[in-house]
Amino acid sequence: MSLKELSSLEKALGLKKPNKYSTQGDRKVPVLQTINGQALVGLVTIATHLVQEAKRPELLGGSAEHKAVVQQWLEYRVTKVDGCHKEDIKTILKDLNSYLEDKVYLAGNQFTLADTLMYYGIHHVIVDLAVQEKEKYMNMTRWFDHVQHYPSVRHHLPPVVVLRNRVYTSGHH
Repeated sequence: MSLKELSSLEKALGLKKPNKYSTQGDRKVPVLQTINGQALVGLVTIATHLVQEAKRPELLGGSAEHKAVVQQWLEYRVTKVDGCHKEDIKTILKDLNSYLEDKVYLAGNQFTLADTLMYYGIHHVIVDLAVQEKEKYMNMTRWFDHVQHYPSVRHHLPPVVVLRNRVYTSGHH
């Protein structure tokens, strides 16, 4: 999946000349051979390089603290989300839902690389959630829907239907 994500990220960043990627190891870790002949290894490393190549530093965060929060979520994506077991995904959704309760994006009020890569990382889970489950994780679902409508992010992924109106009444008519 990482190779499709990187290709989509290139398009989202407006990079004209697509890079050539390969993978290494059992976990299919992405590798990018740079023009200088150096190998960049890992989703976050390559994605950060692409953002810098596109001259879009705001996607990595403005202040030192904001950059640290972006890095934190990029690490979370690679260490917790990628390769997580099916039984762990509910914990991840619950954590994201709780965290996003008072935030628009993962790093606060600004769209960053963390939002894009997390969106790519959990898309396959969200697409299979029932309406009731999406409602259960309302903050995460709101964030997900917002990111999927962000210009040029979705590319290789199908849109996920998110109902804006609650299906169930609270009993008050």
